[in-house]
Amino acid sequence: MTINATDSASQRVRILARLKRGPVTTLELILDENILRPGARICELREKGHDIRTHLQDVIDPWGRKHSRVALYYLPTGANSTKGGV
Repeated sequence: MTINATDSASQRVRILARLKRGPVTTLELILDENILRPGARICELREKGHDIRTHLQDVIDPWGRKHSRVALYYLPTGANSTKGGV
């Protein structure tokens, strides 16, 4: 898995790996994981049976700007095993 791969499948793999480490925001997925449209990849993962939850929160970006209602994605407790594929 490489951070430079921009195909949808590679992005879904990176998101799942990141979620297994803990909650992650849309901004973190964009900046840290090179995923341009995290919401679209999350939607695809949900369609494949992954139980990914969302909490909306305010976030300050690395440049000090406040963003309202940014998605924080997380797996429910004990959900490291998933039903669907990537």
